[in-house]
Amino acid sequence: MADFADTRVSLAGTGVVRGTALTAAASNACLVRVGGITVTARVATTLTVTAGNILLMARLRSVYYVINVIPTAPTSTPATPPPADSAPPDTGDAPPAPKPVTTTGTLTCVPTATACYRDGSWRSDGDPTNSFDLFQGRYGGSSYGRNTGCAFYGSKPHTLNGATCTKATVKIKRLSAGDFSARSATLRLVSQTSRPGGSPTLNESTSGPSLKVGASTTFTLPTSWGQALIDGSRGGIAISIGSDDPYIQLAGRGSWSAAMTLTLSWRRTSS
Repeated sequence: MADFADTRVSLAGTGVVRGTALTAAASNACLVRVGGITVTARVATTLTVTAGNILLMARLRSVYYVINVIPTAPTSTPATPPPADSAPPDTGDAPPAPKPVTTTGTLTCVPTATACYRDGSWRSDGDPTNSFDLFQGRYGGSSYGRNTGCAFYGSKPHTLNGATCTKATVKIKRLSAGDFSARSATLRLVSQTSRPGGSPTLNESTSGPSLKVGASTTFTLPTSWGQALIDGSRGGIAISIGSDDPYIQLAGRGSWSAAMTLTLSWRRTSS
């Protein structure tokens, strides 16, 4: 009786067929049922054939060659492999902390206003009030009071909030008021970021550069001043003294385009 699993695919006396072993291999041969007939097939020396094996054979004209033993169907479904992106096993070691990133730069702040306060009001007897030159002290023999000149920087320095100031400079030019000898204005930090209605609030002080009339320079401020402007606790720079002399005039926005321009160098570190 023919085995229902026996099939044959052949073309003109040659091809690949499947059969059922009727005997074990002996002397490199075995009996095989193929397509309802029994044939003698040659077996490769590397194959082990037992009765009942399903065989894959090559037929060359009238000769059959066993080329492989077809394995039986699996009795259980293979285990599903873990997903490719599964987390690696926990070794108990904490990951290293990320390296901090340090960014540096400079910020240039042109004053939003330069003004001069005297006798309880802001001067407008020359340039417009918000482009006035900066004066310090009192003109000799004048009945007017002492001057306090200011430059205000608005909110721009505070855009660096959280950064560390590494350097702060300001551009200063002396004009023709007072004598022609080299003189130093007294610089002050101002609380307000814009010109107030009343007097400016003056804070820290330092001696400015010694300049002759007509001279200009870029003066390095204390780094703490730059930090205060960045943090927002201070908003401007003034020249002011508690006596009449030296009487000094520094350029404001109306006299010199670079007047009182502030440059802040900064550093910021993030993890």
